[in-house]
Parts: sequence; structure tokens; C-alpha cells
Amino acid sequence: MGWLFGSATKSTMVTPERALAGRDAPAYPVPETHAVLGTPLQGPWPEGTQVIYLALGCFWGAEKEMWQLPGVVTTAAGYQGGYTPNPTYEETCTAMTGHAETVMVAYDPEVLPTTELLRTFWTLHDPTQGFRQGNDVGTQYRSAIFTTTPEQAEAARTTRDLYAPELARNGYGEITTEIRSADEAGPFYYAEEHHQQYLHKVPNGYCPVHSTGVACPVP
Repeated sequence: MGWLFGSATKSTMVTPERALAGRDAPAYPVPETHAVLGTPLQGPWPEGTQVIYLALGCFWGAEKEMWQLPGVVTTAAGYQGGYTPNPTYEETCTAMTGHAETVMVAYDPEVLPTTELLRTFWTLHDPTQGFRQGNDVGTQYRSAIFTTTPEQAEAARTTRDLYAPELARNGYGEITTEIRSADEAGPFYYAEEHHQQYLHKVPNGYCPVHSTGVACPVP
């Protein structure tokens, strides 16, 4: 039962056969609306809305930064990229689900171009740290982009390749961000109600943004 209290496995990706079993249905209800924007948390959204899933460490601070961007329709905190169906926060924090703390961003690309959204993503965290962000250590804190369109995938790779030399010039290592389709990453599981828009509900809550301070040269 050592996984309940954390172990060295937090910095090693769990294998499917060792991942927690999870459950067939969510363990808790999901709120209907965004506590700040007042928009549906799970849709439906206006025609033309696109969805992308971004992991950049602790999802509390990341979600707050995203919901403030012009053109964002709604955001949600959740778990994605692993193996355990319908996980809980406590399970995800053991690193035995394989999931990353992820922010779902539904946005209008006519107002917020995907490259601009991704520029914000890259500069909000340190994408070179592997399975951690600052003092938050574990596979659940890894950097990842889970895309839903070919255009998003191309933008993710393009912005990564533009940002990598800037990071290197400033003394950082290689980008470790995982980029793959949401279909490949698996379902996005909404987090518990108290995690949704957490820093709106708890303004002094702990969740630092681990920006490198290096600008991303996206047009």
C-alpha cells in the first residue's frame, strides 16, 4: 500500500498493468457551469468552438490563466493521458493512474488563434522539467498538449520548435512536452467540483506559475 503515501515511482511513468483500476462511472458529480464565466462546463458551446487539452503542472493556477484569455469560452480542470478510468484527485496524486493534471480549454479560434493560446501555454511554465514543475514532483505534473484537430497538432509542433532555441539560449535543456492527439491520450476526466476554478473560490490558494521568463517568438 506504499503508493498511498507516495514513493520513488512518482518520477517513473506507471505501466498500464500496474495502474490503478479506477471505476466504470465518475465518483462524483461535475458542475454544470463555469464559476467565473457562467458558460457550460461540458458543453454545448457555440458553433466554431475548438477544444484543446493543456497540462503544465498544477491545474489550479493554469486554469485561472486560461480562463482570463479573450476568446476562451470555458475551462475545466481534469485528468488525462493515463490509464485509470474515472480517477479521483487523490488517486492521480499517487502517480499510479498515469494521468497528468490537465486543463480543458474551449475557445474561439477566430478571437484567440491557436498559436497565441499555445504561446501562453509555453511561457506559463517550464516545459523542460520532465515529471515535475518546481517543487511539485510526479508524472501528474508533466507538460503535455493533447490536440483535437490536425491544425492544433501542427501548431503545437511549430511553436515548440520555435521556442526550443530560445530556451536553449537562456540555459534551459530540451523540451520534454508530450504532444499527441486527445484520441490517443484518452478521455478527459473532469476533476472534482472544488478543483474547478479553484483559485476563484480560494483566491489565496497555493499554486505558483513556474514561468521561465523566456518569451516565445510566435508571430
